[in-house]
Amino acid sequence: MLEFWWAIPAGLALLGYARSLAGVTRAQRAVWAKARIVAVQQPAHGDSRKPGIPVTLTFQDPGTGQEFTLSNAGKHGDAIEEAWVGREIDVCYPPGQPLRFAVVRGGPGDRTGREGPDCAVMLLLIGLVIHATVRWGWPWALLGFGTLLTAAAVLSPDIRIVRARNALLASAVAVPARVVAVTRDVHTDDESGRDIVVHAPVIAFTTHEGAHVTVLSGGGIPDPGRSLHRALTIHYAPADPAVHTPDLAADRRSGALNIAFVVALLLAGTAAAVVGAVMLWHPGRG
Repeated sequence: MLEFWWAIPAGLALLGYARSLAGVTRAQRAVWAKARIVAVQQPAHGDSRKPGIPVTLTFQDPGTGQEFTLSNAGKHGDAIEEAWVGREIDVCYPPGQPLRFAVVRGGPGDRTGREGPDCAVMLLLIGLVIHATVRWGWPWALLGFGTLLTAAAVLSPDIRIVRARNALLASAVAVPARVVAVTRDVHTDDESGRDIVVHAPVIAFTTHEGAHVTVLSGGGIPDPGRSLHRALTIHYAPADPAVHTPDLAADRRSGALNIAFVVALLLAGTAAAVVGAVMLWHPGRG
């Protein structure tokens, strides 16, 4: 029976794609709407970062035209980490149940319901490479995993994201900012059993256009646990204040490292695939 392990991920992938083609996945049945932030509350000092920034959203049901004004308190999808009155955010919810809305950051998300079957295909490919390696030898590992790494690098959105961010920050505007609160989360290390405290500053600044922006900092603030009331300078993109940084040079270096990692992944994957193919074509060279 172990010889037919591949039937499980293959079956799950086929089932998922069939449901997507039939239009019956959860993402396809969901109602999607564009919500607008109408009120922003400041996270309390010392609270957890996980819930994000408390906001009040208003959106209109596309089918009925009814308007809803709701808070994101509780479990409502992705946490909002950059908020200002007037910002538009995508939300989705089951038909007829707008109170169960979920915030979707980074665009409209997967509306085809193919994320699940795509993951099943990836597991199938990894399993096939491992199976071939065990049965026919490690050159198949070089060829198989090298090909997968190359594909992952080619399909990675990281380079596109870094370039888009750099383009937005090319016209960045500097404004004064202040740390108005610091969130606190405690994680337990599995190996040592020690508690690890993670702090995230909550930063407030006002754009030149008059928008009062509240953000949960993702990094770049030295000694975050002691940063309450600290004055800062924030560089933000006028086209999208969600794109901001306290240090332009460090932001560019971070983006360059991300690009370098993808390029290294591409080169390593290509080299491994070529070596594996050569060894399989000329077994004597192994």
